[in-house]
Amino acid sequence: MKTRIFAFLMIGMIIDSFAQIPTLELTFTADNIGQHVSLDSILIENLTQGGDTTLYAPDTVLVLDYITGSVENSTFNEKTFSLSQNYPNPMEGKTKACIYLPEREDILVTISDIFGRDLINKQYQLERGSHTFTFYPGPESLYFLTVQADHQSRTVKMFNSPSYSFSSGILRLDYTGQQQIGVGENKSESMLNNFVFALGDELKFTASSTLGDLTVIDIPNGNQSYTFQYYVTGVPCPDMPTVTDIDGNVYNTVLIGDQCWMKENLKTTTYNNGTPIPNVTEVSAWSSLTSGAYVWYDNDISWKNSYGALYNWYTTVDDNELCPSGWHVPTNDEWTILTDYIGGIDSPHGNELKSCRQVNSPLVGGCNTSEHPRWNSSNSAWGTDDYGFSCLSGGYRNYNGAFVSFGTNTHMWSSTDYQTTHAWGRNLYSSSGGIGESYFHKRQGFTIRCLRD
Repeated sequence: MKTRIFAFLMIGMIIDSFAQIPTLELTFTADNIGQHVSLDSILIENLTQGGDTTLYAPDTVLVLDYITGSVENSTFNEKTFSLSQNYPNPMEGKTKACIYLPEREDILVTISDIFGRDLINKQYQLERGSHTFTFYPGPESLYFLTVQADHQSRTVKMFNSPSYSFSSGILRLDYTGQQQIGVGENKSESMLNNFVFALGDELKFTASSTLGDLTVIDIPNGNQSYTFQYYVTGVPCPDMPTVTDIDGNVYNTVLIGDQCWMKENLKTTTYNNGTPIPNVTEVSAWSSLTSGAYVWYDNDISWKNSYGALYNWYTTVDDNELCPSGWHVPTNDEWTILTDYIGGIDSPHGNELKSCRQVNSPLVGGCNTSEHPRWNSSNSAWGTDDYGFSCLSGGYRNYNGAFVSFGTNTHMWSSTDYQTTHAWGRNLYSSSGGIGESYFHKRQGFTIRCLRD
């Protein structure tokens, strides 16, 4: 279990009294609310003897010879491929590992069990840089991850948490993204500044990432893993800070728990396969629809950039697909995952999903504004945008064709059917701090937030 504190989690401490080489291996990782964080560098300072050394991405392992006092070369070399230890290890439901490739390469990734049986074999052609894989274990207590590239092989042991061993988990390996490294950007695995080490020395570790710097002070006496714990919300999704729809509209993304959401409402007027979405403006035509359509609020396209389009429910299940490739309209269950993560649907969790832009908001930093986009004023339900979801009130179009609740309400579709004429959605109000969870007529024109697959 991970703790939400700005500190560290020390995992295990093993001293092998029979080891032939008198070394300590210190491994560094970082976590932000359950999500792996790539570290740019780790500064290691010896507070006892002075001197320091720095590790640079993708190297996160420091090997110390406590007899000679030297720092040994790590396995990372800019000119050869490397495989990081998975994190977390032991894993709890899933774990991640990183592969570094010095150039474009065909690789073979194998998951095997303790008996040497191959459980998963996957081939990839990947570009130069660091690549992340996510592994979902089955019932075995131990797995081996092996990567073959450039006529070489690397293997790490992945332990399954006892609470997950012997469970009915689905065995799966997913490729989850690349962190590009340009020519000349990758520094040596460590830079030494008169750094020496002896057992009993007090060391200071400073980890740097896009989320900031965190520091740990410790006296290592054996092999240890240090996890720097961030608690930063509203951050873009790893390896995908933006996504572009078929019309060329660019959306920011936000990571909330394990879910990657669009940070803005959908604006596309075209299905993802290139088929135009009908723009139905006339009242009687809208009120009789049984297929996908969209409008701008009050049939005024000037609201497009501020609040996005309003779509009836039929667009969410159209075979032409509404969201960009790799994205989809969230199901009712996926909306529930979001609200469960933030603490439920009661007040103030609705305020936590709202943008803080609001008339007469008591908050500072541009929150108090009458300029669009924003919410209408409220006596108590002020948007605080705790998670970076930044929901705004663009109103909606009723099933009878009327435009209503601009500035006071927002309704968002799920793709889940309720019955012949109704489907599930979520709604927020300027006058309430809660989250509405109900079913609505499929002809209603609501906003859409796409969710990454």
